Amino acid sequence: MSESEPPDRLARLGRRLDEARAKRGNGQPTTGSDDPALQQGMALGLRIGVEFVATIGIAAALGWAIDHWLGTGPWGMIILFFLGVGAGMTSVYRSVAGIKVPVGYRNPETLGSGRPGAKDKWDDDEE
Repeated sequence: MSESEPPDRLARLGRRLDEARAKRGNGQPTTGSDDPALQQGMALGLRIGVEFVATIGIAAALGWAIDHWLGTGPWGMIILFFLGVGAGMTSVYRSVAGIKVPVGYRNPETLGSGRPGAKDKWDDDEE
């Protein structure tokens, strides 16, 4: 192998890349950073990840504090860690599914008005 072979190959590769960029139009490589859908997806992914990790971390820290305060050993931290995992998974599911109503919210149009004498959709048709 001679010393001149890698620069020639690199020069040919550089020319081919320049030609491909020129055919593309602007001469600049596209990163896709201006795509709003890509930005929105990235934001959702980062938010879900941060919420999941923060939920577990806060629950575990609270469990550690309870253990330290009561002297119960690792049991509070273990229990609250798994509760934090469950809460984090619920948060991820709700974010991905697009559920935006608070937990326990009852939509009056679909579940009845809650007034005495009003019928829910599960009421029998007795009149």
